[in-house]
Amino acid sequence: MNIALTGIPNQTAWKKFEPVLKGWSSDLKYEVESGDGQRLLLRISSMEDFENKLAEYNRVKIINQLDFSMSRAIDFGICNDGNNTYMLLSWVEGIPLQECLLSFSVTQQYQLGIQAGQILKQIHSIPNKENLCDWERKLQAKILTRVEAYENCSYRVQGDETAIAFVRENIGLLSHLDKVYRHGDYHIGNLLYTEQGKIGVIDFNGCDSGDYVEEFYKLQSFDREWSIPFARGKIDGYFAGEPPVDFWTRQALYVAYSSLFSIVWAIPFGPSEVEGMIVRCRVAFEDYENFKRVVPRWYAEDSDHQ
Repeated sequence: MNIALTGIPNQTAWKKFEPVLKGWSSDLKYEVESGDGQRLLLRISSMEDFENKLAEYNRVKIINQLDFSMSRAIDFGICNDGNNTYMLLSWVEGIPLQECLLSFSVTQQYQLGIQAGQILKQIHSIPNKENLCDWERKLQAKILTRVEAYENCSYRVQGDETAIAFVRENIGLLSHLDKVYRHGDYHIGNLLYTEQGKIGVIDFNGCDSGDYVEEFYKLQSFDREWSIPFARGKIDGYFAGEPPVDFWTRQALYVAYSSLFSIVWAIPFGPSEVEGMIVRCRVAFEDYENFKRVVPRWYAEDSDHQ
């Protein structure tokens, strides 16, 4: 859908203004071609989100100091007579990785995973000076509240009591953590394959600060589902080898809770979305043997990636 926009600098010179309908964000998104032929992404948000969007924009600018293909912050401000915020970002050229990954050999899939993991490590290596008040306690409370929301919803997955117990028994691991800048939604759906054969990164809408391990839990539900060699490569590339034990334990904790809560999250989107999340939840239970193990079977047993 198109909307009437006012108050964005140089918008009268735009040669193109078309809606972008992909993604789950509540932002309105548009592909824009500027007067000088630059291809841009425009995000329109509610004025109520001003502080969060300004913080997001500033974090993107910080990450933009790195040298890889990604969305780059161009402009941010208020538009539509004070009713909305706008954010202008560079457009990243490339093919959605989901559309081309399986056309590559297993070795190439693994190598692209390595590259994606190395990029994520770069993001997490930027010194983070944000003052997050009591963030670990809030993280623990969020997870326990979401597990309780699952317990109170109308859907249950066989064997869920083991996953629930695993979360509650290990929630204390989310203490004394280092905080990093995070992409916030770093999985195959937000990665591109560029003309140079490199990984491009888009959609920093969830960009935040927190535990680096939490950035990985969607690897279980999206990357692993698409390509195990890519998923394994992403981990190996990040750690330049085998991950430490504390990574696996925290990752299992995040996977356990998110596999359950994703079912609750999907309810407003209809039965088919719920069923999809239930299937992913069952796969996670199998991979982690109902959380009797912390290294998933797909990682431990995959030896065909090279």
